[in-house]
Amino acid sequence: MPDFPQLLEIVKNISPDVTSDEKSSPKAVIIPAGSLTKVCTELHQNPATYFDMLSCLTGIDNGLQANTMEVVYNLYSIPFNVSLAVKVILPRENPVIDSVTSIWRTADWHEREAFDMFGIQFKGHRDLRRILLPADWQGYPLRKDYTHQEYYRNIKVEY
Repeated sequence: MPDFPQLLEIVKNISPDVTSDEKSSPKAVIIPAGSLTKVCTELHQNPATYFDMLSCLTGIDNGLQANTMEVVYNLYSIPFNVSLAVKVILPRENPVIDSVTSIWRTADWHEREAFDMFGIQFKGHRDLRRILLPADWQGYPLRKDYTHQEYYRNIKVEY
């Protein structure tokens, strides 16, 4: 199994505009949104890396000042016992990224949760709809500018 500098080089061969975050735990590669499918497919299918498991997918709202959101993919290779994070930075106004459900089936519900809580759209997801909140809920509760609803279906929402 390659060490982090070698993993970074493998990813840079696919997408030259890659940076890294070695203070992250696990260490992370930061890639452009357009490279996500190619990078994840290579990390999954390459016998030298074989990241066979998507442990977690997390959305992050960096706030109005940064005007960005992130999606962090925590990958794990069971045979090599190695973890890697793949980060993608998206514009806050239109956070859209390709789905990775065709690579890791476990992404299905993770992507739905990021959609439900942050409003991040996953292109190609076969069933992108709310998973935690009712279908008619307004807004995305984990966005930093979210305003709590006072009423839902004429029932006062208490916090």
